[in-house]
Amino acid sequence: MTARLDPFAVAPALMKSWMSASLAAAASLEPSLIALVEVRASQINGCANCLNMHTAHARDGGETEQRLYLLDAWREAPCYTDRERAALGWTDALTRLCEGRAAGHAIEGARAALEDQFTQEEQVKLTLMINVINGWNRLAVGFGLWVDPAAAKAMARAVAA
Repeated sequence: MTARLDPFAVAPALMKSWMSASLAAAASLEPSLIALVEVRASQINGCANCLNMHTAHARDGGETEQRLYLLDAWREAPCYTDRERAALGWTDALTRLCEGRAAGHAIEGARAALEDQFTQEEQVKLTLMINVINGWNRLAVGFGLWVDPAAAKAMARAVAA
């Protein structure tokens, strides 16, 4: 795939700020949970770039193939903790907001599970992270981006410096 536009080249200052906010959100909760959220939202949004990048990152962080393969069916798979299930339910509900009236019911059930497993501060951190990955999905899909996982790590290190 050829990128239609490179947002880092045409809006470098804003993209650097976006990257900084993304890194802060990703560092706000346990890395394994963040990895699952990144992959799950990217599955829902059909973002090949982010799936490629975040599954590689998750594996590097120790995530198992089984849990990555089963993520699309997390509700039926027994390998996720209650905390992870709450995060995945919240991710699904927020990522699918555009699906209308049914999403409102999904939000209430997901919020109840979220409140059982996360402090209020953690709820905000998780919600911001879900917004971040959905934003990256839209940038990647919208502009046809494809970033090698190693290049993405180097870019993140450069922004953090």
